Amino acid sequence: MEKRTLGFWEIWNMSFGFLGIQMGFALQNANVSRIFQTLGAEIEDIPILWVAAPLTGLIIQPIIGYFSDRTWHPKLGRRRPYFLIGAILASLALFIMPNSPVLWFAAGMLWIMDASINVSMEPFRAFVGDNLPDHQATKGFAMQSFFIGIGAYVASKLPNILTYYGVANTAPEGVIPDSVKYSFYIGGAVFLIAVLWTVIKSKEYSPEEMKVFEEAESNNYKVEEKSESWFTSNGKSHIKNGLIVFIIGLITSYLIYRYELKKDLYVLTIGLLTFGGLSLIVSGFMQKSGNHKNGFVAIMNDFQNMPTVMKQLAWVQFFSWFALFSMWIYMTPAVTEHIYSTVDATSEAYNTGANRVNNMFANYNIIAAAVAFLLPLLAKRTSRKFTHFLALVAGGFGLMSIYFISNPTSINLEWLPMIGIGIAWASILSIPYAMLSGSLPASKMGYYMGVFNFFIVIPQLVAASILGFMVSKFFNNEPVYALFVGGISMIVAGLLTLRVKDSISK
Repeated sequence: MEKRTLGFWEIWNMSFGFLGIQMGFALQNANVSRIFQTLGAEIEDIPILWVAAPLTGLIIQPIIGYFSDRTWHPKLGRRRPYFLIGAILASLALFIMPNSPVLWFAAGMLWIMDASINVSMEPFRAFVGDNLPDHQATKGFAMQSFFIGIGAYVASKLPNILTYYGVANTAPEGVIPDSVKYSFYIGGAVFLIAVLWTVIKSKEYSPEEMKVFEEAESNNYKVEEKSESWFTSNGKSHIKNGLIVFIIGLITSYLIYRYELKKDLYVLTIGLLTFGGLSLIVSGFMQKSGNHKNGFVAIMNDFQNMPTVMKQLAWVQFFSWFALFSMWIYMTPAVTEHIYSTVDATSEAYNTGANRVNNMFANYNIIAAAVAFLLPLLAKRTSRKFTHFLALVAGGFGLMSIYFISNPTSINLEWLPMIGIGIAWASILSIPYAMLSGSLPASKMGYYMGVFNFFIVIPQLVAASILGFMVSKFFNNEPVYALFVGGISMIVAGLLTLRVKDSISK
């Protein structure tokens, strides 16, 4: 028994929810730095305020993936309950976020909003893997890229559209402009409606059918039953490695304190190294004591035993998302300071520059939507990894080009750099997932798609930790250099793509 080939409108319906999800993410990406600065954040503090988003994804997505693999509701199915719950919570958060009275409240709302969006988003990746046969995977993820592009384009344009129709784009000090507030309200409504469309219009295979599919795949995915001695030995290894990482985390944290380095770096030393080491130690003791039949140990061991393609793609994702996060954090301050020569969030020049960033983000997303269905055609003629390589290199040069702009026009600022970035964005959202989905067992599709998010989240945490330090220590607090570093990172990601052993070249 094989999964049936789905028609265009079936793939359309199962992907439509991403229109709302990406409207939420785009409003967040384009406006949260602006909200933080309006509420009094300094440029060097913005990355640490953003850390909520990736840290939430690191925790939420594997957990949601793990449980969605094991969920079945007679009416809502496996993934759709999570779509619905996340959409309701995210919509509420989008209504509250632009009304944040103080900076700490906005930072907390970013955490809640991002967690809710992640609850909806994570199962959508597994949804494609569940429902589509391998030969349609690239098309399925391309459809998601299309809706992501459209949703993000509309969301990024909303403040400008509302400003054009007379909604205030400036406000007194410490107050979010109405153009931003109403954009978030519209985004919240569209988020819920779009996800509801997918919940109502889509179907899922039953657990019995999925079991048959997995049995058919048994030749590709060999399941080894681990012995007690294996868990004991693996537990010892986890304890040893965990202690090493834990100690490194403590030492580096002390050095940050001792030499009064930027506190952002604690995210890397405590958040990643110390916490990661502690997780390994706990996993090790649980396995040594025979307590290994639980979700935590399963998550730790499956992470350890990832498929080869997933390990190779991990490096590609790391450098790709480091670049994207540098753009989302620093594009607004880079454009307003480097090109418009202002850091005054109440000035007309600042808000003009900030609105131009909205246009730039809108443009790269509409380009991503436009090229989403061209990438599978190019991949069919060449290969998926070569297509991804070209896209990432184009994105890298687009990011670096911002540094060289001094007299901004609609063409040289809002469009030319964004063409490369849009092509890269479309590819990042589809091709790695298409390459990955064919290498995963059906019973762990949700979990591994969640774990794959680690390689989106970890580079974002690294970016949040070191970019503020780099900008302040090496680049004289000029945020445009963070974009240049991001461009180099994206080109590195493209080169690393060429070493991925993708089993399907067309």
